[in-house]
Amino acid sequence: MEKRYRVVVYGRVQGVMFRHNVAKIAEKANIKGWVRNNPDGTVEAVFEGKEETLEKVLNWCRKGPIGSKIEKVEVKEEEFKDEFEAFYITA
Repeated sequence: MEKRYRVVVYGRVQGVMFRHNVAKIAEKANIKGWVRNNPDGTVEAVFEGKEETLEKVLNWCRKGPIGSKIEKVEVKEEEFKDEFEAFYITA
């Protein structure tokens, strides 16, 4: 089943290669969407793909890369739109 999640990750998540690593994981898992740094220090992402592979990406977001300190991960399910052709790193 295809799903879509909007994720906001709080903690020390900027300057630790979070976006780069999550993009590599998403691409390998055939997840589409985007990830970006927010001005408030969080990282935000939208993931679309198969439910079982999305769970793997969400679990990685809860741990993060070396050097990160994850304080909280907000996950909101949204309506699946199939609007992306790939996974992108934005701002």
